[in-house]
Amino acid sequence: MIERGDTSLDSRPAAGGASDRASLTRRGFLAAAGSAAVGAVAGCLGGTTDVSVLSAGSLASVFESTVGPAFAEATEYGYRGEFNGSNAVMRMVLEEQKQPDVIVSADAGLLRTRLPDDLAPWDVEFASNSLVIAYGPETETGKRLADGEPWYEVLQTTEETVARSDPDLDPLGYRAIQLFDLAEEYYDVEGLRSTLTDNLLVDSKESHLLAGVETGNRAAALVYKNMAVDHGLPYVELPDELNFSNPNYDDRYAKATYTTKEGTTIKGSTILYNFTVPTTADHTEAGRAFGSFLLSNPDLLRENGLVVSDAFPRERGEVPAEVLP
Repeated sequence: MIERGDTSLDSRPAAGGASDRASLTRRGFLAAAGSAAVGAVAGCLGGTTDVSVLSAGSLASVFESTVGPAFAEATEYGYRGEFNGSNAVMRMVLEEQKQPDVIVSADAGLLRTRLPDDLAPWDVEFASNSLVIAYGPETETGKRLADGEPWYEVLQTTEETVARSDPDLDPLGYRAIQLFDLAEEYYDVEGLRSTLTDNLLVDSKESHLLAGVETGNRAAALVYKNMAVDHGLPYVELPDELNFSNPNYDDRYAKATYTTKEGTTIKGSTILYNFTVPTTADHTEAGRAFGSFLLSNPDLLRENGLVVSDAFPRERGEVPAEVLP
């Protein structure tokens, strides 16, 4: 049986003042890229050869504003990024709509189960993340969350728009449903999963989730922590038992499942980002150089809200020596 949480603590806004958050904001990127960055090539930083990176949408800001420019400056290669939900990324690769040099997933298991070994014989886990609720501080919903009202009560009763991503397109979407499933038992509220599922607006563009919060068109969104940090928005931390950040709770997370429209049943698990350089890459050396740069510069990820502990990197398969730091 899942233990009950102290609801008075679950809905506290994240620690740190506005000035702390502002230092991590990537508004320069957001202003320049805007909505055009999602589902399309978001950026191209020149070099004699560009590495093409097809990535989970939750990494759009950190890759476009931080990792990509730093990689282009430090190496002989340019950088070109494209961002979609991880499930959509895998489908694009399998259907040969895209042929990237690097594939990055927000769910390590998804990459490993969807892509065959002859296409992705190895991969490396490089970071983790957690689910949070980012909100607009001037909205009624935001004020209730900031005042410490339990997050699940706020999301059940608010008349303002709160968004989640599409569970059939990306892991953030199905993790939201799995969160609601776990929360129903954790807080002992019958029907909580269905109520929250119905109350939240589905946004098919993962990287658009917070754009509406910034413009005031929606009150809040269920996102990864790094996304809230990148946008400089206040957010509510969820208990480790629910936020998919702590490997010690893997057994608990696995109690929640989601079955996609394609018929794939996915168990809840710790959020793990991984990447591979597929065998179909046009620029294998550039792809491996990008992977090596990513693993060698964990601080670029940490300062954007990702979790990079001593447990990383973690390898599967025969990873090329030049990829590992």
